[in-house]
Amino acid sequence: MRRMIVPALCVAALVLVGCDSADSTNPDPGADIDAPIDGGDLADLGDAGDTAPPKCPFTADQVSELVGQPMVDQGNCLFGDGNGVATLTITTASKFAGEMTYDYQRQQADQIYQKVTDIDQGGKGYVAVKDIEGQAVLIAAPGTFTITLSSFQRLGGPEGYEQTLRRMIEVLPK
Repeated sequence: MRRMIVPALCVAALVLVGCDSADSTNPDPGADIDAPIDGGDLADLGDAGDTAPPKCPFTADQVSELVGQPMVDQGNCLFGDGNGVATLTITTASKFAGEMTYDYQRQQADQIYQKVTDIDQGGKGYVAVKDIEGQAVLIAAPGTFTITLSSFQRLGGPEGYEQTLRRMIEVLPK
C-alpha cells in the first residue's frame, strides 16, 4: 500500500497543475477546439517495461537452498519456515512501476534499515539490512523484484541477511 501513496500523490499534483487556469499559455481556449487529438503512436514507446514478470521466480526448494533451511510455499510468492517465524516474500512489478517508486522506496529503506547498499547486478537496485530483517530491490529488464526476509535466526544478523539477499539477486532473471 505504501508503494501506491507516492504515485497517487504525483497523479493528484499533475491533475491540480493541469487545472490551474491562472497560468494559461493559450489566451483563447476555444481556438484549437476542432483540431485533431494526437496521442502519438504506441509503437513509438517500444518496450516501456509495462508488464510484471509472469510468476514467482523461485520454488520452495530453490528458496530453501538459498536461505539454508527448509521453507514452505504458502502461495503468492510467500514462503515460511512452517513454524510461523521466518518468512520470505517476493513481490514483482513492471519495470516502469519499479522506476516510478524506486526513489521513494530507497528513501524509506534508508530510514528503516541499518545498512543500505546500492547494487549493480544486472540492473538498478539496493540491498538493505538490519538485525532481523532484510530487503532487496532489483529493477531489471524482466521487471521489478522486491525480496523481503524476516526473522531468520540462522542468518545471524545484518551480514547474513546481506549475503543471502545478494545470492538471491544473482539468480533472479535479468
